[in-house]
Amino acid sequence: MEKTGNRQQRRIHRTTEIVMKRKAFLQNTAAVIGGSMLPSFARAAEEKKKWIRFAHLSDIHVKPGLLPEAGMARALQHVQQLNRKVDFIVNGGDAIMDALEADKSKTQTQWDLFKSILQKENSLSVYHTIGNHDVWGWFIKSNKPDNDRLYGKVWVVETLEMPKRFYSFTKANWKFIVLDSTQLNPAGGYIGKLDEEQLIWLKEELKNTASTQFICIISHIPILSICAGLFFNKTEANGDLMIKRNLMHSDFLVLKPIFRQYPNIKVCISGHIHLQDEVDYLGIKYYCNGAVSGNWWNGSFQEFAPAYALMELGPEGQVSRTMTPYQ
Repeated sequence: MEKTGNRQQRRIHRTTEIVMKRKAFLQNTAAVIGGSMLPSFARAAEEKKKWIRFAHLSDIHVKPGLLPEAGMARALQHVQQLNRKVDFIVNGGDAIMDALEADKSKTQTQWDLFKSILQKENSLSVYHTIGNHDVWGWFIKSNKPDNDRLYGKVWVVETLEMPKRFYSFTKANWKFIVLDSTQLNPAGGYIGKLDEEQLIWLKEELKNTASTQFICIISHIPILSICAGLFFNKTEANGDLMIKRNLMHSDFLVLKPIFRQYPNIKVCISGHIHLQDEVDYLGIKYYCNGAVSGNWWNGSFQEFAPAYALMELGPEGQVSRTMTPYQ
């Protein structure tokens, strides 16, 4: 009986030991798995709290010549030498002086120059916007190249390796929607507006964006701007402000009710008119961010010196703009 009792005690002891080892194994495994997951959870949480800082460089209008070439290089250098790190750059459009009236050779020269300076002087990611002067051939009067594959916006989209002429991307808790503002006016010139294909896409893009994600809309031509009425520095003969449809989105009254459905749209930024303004309208900040080239490389345009905008977007929808001279 004593031997039998000893055997039972040994079995109980071994069973208890196995149970304890298994429990310790499971605890250690859980700790390892949990420990490995914690950094990713922490990174995701930290990412949502992150402030985004980017430089909006619009209307560079680079062309061959000492002043524009050095000016573009200096602007890029200035961005990267700021005390606080910038996450990326947005090219606001009109990267080159002009392709609307330029022949193929002159257009190629300008794009080669833009890409060369960008590659040499910049190490940040760049997101591009199409400006009216980036469009090839619309204003060429004789031997119009409208049968050429590169006619219109194909050239700029391919050269800058854009996903398409309008697109979106995400950073932290912000979605950036990049629009194509410039549409051909069959009667001559161009109009600031969205074409039907793009409007349908924008509605879907907004609809499919989570209400907890904030939105920054980027366009070359201002969607809403007081300076659009001050560009000519004069009024109509009857005293009305001259707000031309190629200086501000002519479809603003179409976009307004769409934007009203999405309180997570916090800011719209633009360039085009080389002037700077800030309009706070129905919960959205509209910033027109001047021009890197100022008065097309002839100093200030009206009261505004060559500059770029430093944009800061917060994790709770905060928006800040600082106009930054770089010369």
